[in-house]
Amino acid sequence: MNEIELLEGLLQRYSPTLHEAEAVNYLVAQMKAAGLEACVDEVGNAVGVLGAGPREIMMLGHIDTVPGFIEVKREDDRLYGRGAVDAKGPLACFAAATALAGAREGYRFVVIGAVGEEGDSRGALYARDHYQPDRLIIGEPSSWDRVTLGYKGSAWFEYEVKRTLAHTSANVESACQAAVNFWNRVMERATQWNVGRLKMFDQIIPSLRMMQSQSDGFVETAQLKFNLRVPLGIHLREVETLAREPVVEAVLRMVEGCPAYRAEKNTPLVRSFLAAIRRYEGTPSFTVKSGTSDMNLVAPVWQCPTVAYGPGDSDLDHTPHEHILISEYQRAIRILADVLQTV
Repeated sequence: MNEIELLEGLLQRYSPTLHEAEAVNYLVAQMKAAGLEACVDEVGNAVGVLGAGPREIMMLGHIDTVPGFIEVKREDDRLYGRGAVDAKGPLACFAAATALAGAREGYRFVVIGAVGEEGDSRGALYARDHYQPDRLIIGEPSSWDRVTLGYKGSAWFEYEVKRTLAHTSANVESACQAAVNFWNRVMERATQWNVGRLKMFDQIIPSLRMMQSQSDGFVETAQLKFNLRVPLGIHLREVETLAREPVVEAVLRMVEGCPAYRAEKNTPLVRSFLAAIRRYEGTPSFTVKSGTSDMNLVAPVWQCPTVAYGPGDSDLDHTPHEHILISEYQRAIRILADVLQTV
């Protein structure tokens, strides 16, 4: 398997959420050519398997990307393309490392390129209900020498307020002003909750993602869509209460939510990564992320040693200049192959 061509081919097959089929079929073909048993499962995931032992190591990446095509090109050590970092780079690393490591007696290596991670996570949810691995590696960028142990939770809300139209000279709160006032109160509530919590991973982080208004000549309607990133130790019901308390004569709905998750640090899987990184002259470190990933959905159910790992700078996620360093990608492949043979 030519590891650079593998990633380049994945990037050339633009695959925003709901349009992953071409990239999935390409990855399946590449894994078959490398000696893995590979197929497309019932929900459209790319699945590759090597070995038939009773102990299963699951490498769960995602093959969909956010929208926004980026021309695939190489510039010196940089490979540009949508998904180079998030998260086709880590996914290609999984497939290439499995092929490089080869079969291991007593083990079954499973590589999944899940669909829908940037949307409804249908690929990961299907995997959650059909596998029970002994070790789990989530494919997300963390740099070749870092291991990610946790992700914050997330809660999405929709807010709608209606007000009877009045002349602009009237001292009457408009729907738009009501929405702005509501959002300011949410921000204040989050700020109060965060007092004494110095680390971002421990804070509630509000983010306003959409706002719009319209009127029919009689009634004005304003709508907001916003997200709260939530830390460990707070139930989603508490988060909903925090958002709901500022509501005045309006409608608020929590439309989606998943709690934060943090994996154990002292596990054989973590120790294998630390040792492998050191063997490649790195100084390993840990990180936790303020975003969410499929780890939040599957790890609490599978209850097995878990990390997230993958090459790439996560600060480039979703940006118009997304790229990965080829040298870092290749080093991560060798580190992961080492882990697969030693954990």
